Parts: sequence; structure tokens; C-alpha cells
Amino acid sequence: MGDRRVVLDLETKKTFDEVGGREHIDQLGISVVGIYDYECSKYRTYEEKELGQLQNFLIDASLIIGFNHINFDFAVLQAYFSIDVETLPAFDILADFEKKAGHRIGLDSLAKATLNVGKTGHGLDAIRFYREGRMEELKSYCLNDVKVTRDIFEYGIENGKIFYFSKIGQQKKEMAVDWKQYKKPKIVNLASAQYKLF
Repeated sequence: MGDRRVVLDLETKKTFDEVGGREHIDQLGISVVGIYDYECSKYRTYEEKELGQLQNFLIDASLIIGFNHINFDFAVLQAYFSIDVETLPAFDILADFEKKAGHRIGLDSLAKATLNVGKTGHGLDAIRFYREGRMEELKSYCLNDVKVTRDIFEYGIENGKIFYFSKIGQQKKEMAVDWKQYKKPKIVNLASAQYKLF
């Protein structure tokens, strides 16, 4: 059995203002979805026309990791999927942070404080890339967010903590996390193991 964990992020075609607010999240449209597949240790993207393939891929996932993907990305994907996205196994870094801290935080704040790297741009940049037909830049932008999300997830698993900057004063703060349960156990290859017979 392989490592079926997946890190996911997507970019939309429209803003909330353009569709009349958050209650119309299903109308935002998807320009690109980026994923990291733990099983083959590779990044890849799916354009709108390939979302059927993405659905089939996610059905087999053991865990889908993201940042605000339960309330945002999944809700946007639902308009394209025939399955109920709420049945997909998910771990949301933002939801876990909010539960512990009592407030939300941006991915950029977590990335800069925990990894000393930031996002490569703003969500509005992604929409502009799409409208200008700059698909390679769009995919690169999306996959950078996937990588940052994956690296924060890995850091939390390995160190039992993540860092963020407070909104007031921009002080670096530490938050303990209990993500060890998501660490993939080492698989023993029984076929190559040596046994001493008595």
C-alpha cells in the first residue's frame, strides 16, 4: 500500500465580488488545481477540463491536506464533482490553527514565520494570470502554494510546532501542534527481510 496523502490548492477564475459574495462560492470557477502526491513524490496540475481525472484521483486518497481547503477549495470543487466532497478525508491546517488560537491566519504569515519563505504573490495575481492566458505562470503560482502548505505540514509533524506572526506588532509566536498522527509509518518490505529459521 502506497502513501496516498495529497496536498491540494486551487485558483479561481473570479473573485467573490464578481459573483455576489461568499454565498455564491460555487460560481467562482476553477482555473487550475495544484497537488503534491506523496505516493510518487511529485507535483502536478489539473486544468478545468481535467477535473474529472482529479475527482477519480482524490477518491483514492487517504488524506487531503490543505490550507482553508475544507471551507473554500472543497466548496469550489463541489460544483465540478459528482461525489460529496465532505466525504473526502481531510486535514485543514487553517482549521487546526483557528481551533487552537481562536482566530484565523494567512498562509503567508505561517510560511514566513515557520519556513522563512513567503508566497510568490496574491490570489488576485492568479486571476490576472488566467485572464491573460499566462497558464504556466498560473500553474507555478499555484504549485508554490502547494509546496509551502506541504512544507508547513511536514515541519509541524517533525517538530510538534509551527510559527506565525501576530497581527498586532508582527511578533513571531510559536504554536504547539499534535500532527504526529499524520506521519507516515515506515513500511517494512517483508519480501526482502531475512528470517532465521529454527
